[in-house]
Order: sequence, then structure tokens, then C-alpha cells
Amino acid sequence: MEPIIFQGSTDKYNGVTVDSKKEACEIDCFTSRLAESLQKWKNENKRCIWFKVNIKDANWVPFLAKAGFNFHHSRDDFVMMYKWLPEDSSANLPPACHTNLGVGGEDMKDAAIREIKEETGIDAEFESMVTFRHSHNSMFGNSDIYAVVLLKATTDTIDKSETEIAACKWMDVEDFLNHPNVIDFNRFIVEQALDINNRKLKLDLCKGSVTVGNRTRDFTSLVLKD
Repeated sequence: MEPIIFQGSTDKYNGVTVDSKKEACEIDCFTSRLAESLQKWKNENKRCIWFKVNIKDANWVPFLAKAGFNFHHSRDDFVMMYKWLPEDSSANLPPACHTNLGVGGEDMKDAAIREIKEETGIDAEFESMVTFRHSHNSMFGNSDIYAVVLLKATTDTIDKSETEIAACKWMDVEDFLNHPNVIDFNRFIVEQALDINNRKLKLDLCKGSVTVGNRTRDFTSLVLKD
């Protein structure tokens, strides 16, 4: 009788990914099925074995760890674990994402306009990028990229969010720059925005796409316009 093994999907690097949502396995037979699968993959010279473990199958995790799997990354509903099979080389894998930039999956222009609307009730349109701030050891120990954009208000009636900000009002620029409670970085941001505006420059965010082989990837580029 042929042993029951995990099928998974083979990637272009000769690795295998098993998704617990697609291949159910009762915990009583998980260890033997895993052992049979690992032996088969070793015989086939597979390289990296990935297990995407759904939170409903979290009881797989200690058995995978005992079999030599490590954590790579996770989300709210799954954890990705891996085991490098070749014994003549170390795991040649990209690290998990370690830098935060705004809201994942949303363009910076759209995110800025949405946040302004949600927190102040003001409608606005994109004018220019202003600056980036790159820092380390931030939230969750990650690096952090803080992007600042210049928006032009198209309405002026404030409807402040009661859950996200304590106070909101229009201020004269000079009053803001000279206010004792304004931190140096925020003062720097406004000065940069004024400089860009005075020089009639625009750091635009332009969308494009690139195709490599049969894959097309969308991207956003920073373009200087005057």
C-alpha cells in the first residue's frame, strides 16, 4: 500500500509548498505523513519545503518544529514554516518583510487622501511627495519608512474623528512653524513642502507596470516634474 504523503505545489526553485487549507490531515497521522513526505522530497532532491499552516491547524506547528521546520513569516490567520533539505548548502532564502510602509496594499496617494478624510472630514487632492523618514527598531522591531505627501484641500469644513485625534484646526503656516509644541521633524516637513511649492517642483507618484516572462507587476515610481 502506497504511503499517504503531502502533495503540495512545486515552485520554480524546486521547492514545495503545502497549504493546510488545501490538504487536511488529522493530527493522529500527521507525524507519519510528514516523515514519509520529507523522505520522498529528499529522494527527489527538493530544496525548500514550506508549510502554510492555517490558524485552525495550529496543532501542526509543534510537530513541524520538532521535524526541523523554522518560522519564516505570518499573518492573522496563518504561519509559514520552512525546512531546507540540501545538506551541502545553507538556506538561501529571502528574509521575511522587515520594513513597514504605510498601509499594505494601498497606494500612498490614496492612503493619504483617505486618512485625511477619515480623521478630519476634509476632502483633498494630491500635489506632491515631500519627504521620507527611514528609522529602525520601530513597531514590532521593524524598520519604518514614513512617507509625507503634500495635499491640497478642496473643502475646508472640519469634521474631526473622535477616536483618532484629540484636536484639529486650521493654522497659519508661520504660527505653526513658531509654535512651541511643534517638534523639529514636523517643522522640517512643512519647510520642505514650502520649498517644493516655492520652486514650483512636483515629486509625482506615477504608476506603471513591467512584464518579465509571463508575469506582470504593477509599480509606482517617484518622478520629478517642474
